Amino acid sequence: MELKEKTARGLLWGFISNGSMQILNVVFGVVLTFYLSSDDYGMMAVLSIYSAIAASLQESGFVAALTNRRHPTHRDYNSVFWFNIMCSAVIYIILWFCAPLIADYNHDQRLVNLSRYAFLGFFIASFSITPRAILFKQMRVREQTICNLLALLLSGLAGITMAVSGMAYWSIATQSIVFVGATAIISWHYSRWRPSLTISFVPIRHMLPFSLRLLVTNLFVNINKYAFESLLGHFYPKSSIGYYSQANKWNLMGSQTIGGMVQGVAQPMFVEVGTDPERLRRAFLKMLQFTALVSFPALFGLSLVAHQVIGLLPARWLPAADYLQLLAIGGAFIPIATLYSNFIISRGKSQVYMWNTIIQSLLLLLIIYGVQHFHLQLWGISGLWLMIVLYLLLQVLWLIVWHTFLWRYIRLTPLSALKATLPFLLMAAFATATAHFLTLSITSTPLLLLARIAVAATLYIAMLALTSRQLLVECIHFVRHKKQV
Repeated sequence: MELKEKTARGLLWGFISNGSMQILNVVFGVVLTFYLSSDDYGMMAVLSIYSAIAASLQESGFVAALTNRRHPTHRDYNSVFWFNIMCSAVIYIILWFCAPLIADYNHDQRLVNLSRYAFLGFFIASFSITPRAILFKQMRVREQTICNLLALLLSGLAGITMAVSGMAYWSIATQSIVFVGATAIISWHYSRWRPSLTISFVPIRHMLPFSLRLLVTNLFVNINKYAFESLLGHFYPKSSIGYYSQANKWNLMGSQTIGGMVQGVAQPMFVEVGTDPERLRRAFLKMLQFTALVSFPALFGLSLVAHQVIGLLPARWLPAADYLQLLAIGGAFIPIATLYSNFIISRGKSQVYMWNTIIQSLLLLLIIYGVQHFHLQLWGISGLWLMIVLYLLLQVLWLIVWHTFLWRYIRLTPLSALKATLPFLLMAAFATATAHFLTLSITSTPLLLLARIAVAATLYIAMLALTSRQLLVECIHFVRHKKQV
């Protein structure tokens, strides 16, 4: 019961954290769109993959490695802290000298100074890795929530101030740097952990086999996440990448709210459950049901109102609406994939996670190269749109691969997983489709946005009450801090 209550609190604070962060992201994002252009967002989008890869090299998988240790010591944390600092310093120096190459590849010399400035963010972030690992290991999601919200508030205000002053893409880079800096300071305050100058890298050697596999995996995860924005910057104008980046930002707001809530408790919870296959099956199915219950209506709903959401921004952003409509459908499956991958990591099977992600990333790169090089066309779709469709199909179909390994470890049948998720997918699809047709006559954009949300939410909750009453009651009790999970 103690683990269930801790998991419930973690999920609740994870929802508050991710939900509140996305609300603030929406507010700050909408304000920034009035002062920034698609070209400004495109400039930062093409740098995203370099920052993400650098951050993966910096963290090196040690957060998960520390979480998987039953009783990590100060010596463990201290060695990871100093190792991260040294690695990030070396990586930043390398990226400093690579800045002209990045600018040449993207045909824009403005990227030289911008990249050198923006990459400071991941070096600053290295100081927060160990304190955040402690908070994550202890499932102190409340403290992480406060840390994230304060950092987001400070960084958002900094970004808006610079954008209003006409600093263009520099405001986005500064916003990111202020966020990681504030996160570092606040996480140090809450963790109460301090490094010592007695440095030993013996714990690093013990964790290295596990963490290296996660490092390689995270590199390819970031290729999956940012390859479009980076590689397309080579083939298409910055404005086009800006539209895609804006749409993907709204999509990630939805999927990461749910995925972050799940990820905040899944791995440590599965570690604490132990090795009993029956207990693991029950725990996984419960988490899978909860994830599907929230993810499908939230992201299908975002797809439903994509044009109305983008319609609230300045008119120059309207081309992003079609991208968002498609991306949100695929985004509904991201939190489920996050749950699967966290389970596999909790079993110490980082090599499985690594090879799955590597193969998926290589297939993604093959899709981008094939479509662009051979000018492929499928179902009358070509170019960037075909890349996006094939990318989303790959994400959804890859859940079959993830489940193959889940069956191997806990003998959870595909039918059981399908029974846990398919009803929520069908109910969400029916609710959003019905809301679409019932509101076709409304012409006011704000009124249409509210009407579609209200109709879809009412229909979905009504169907839940009729078909999944017990799970709905458990969710209500969970929100009220009850022990039923």
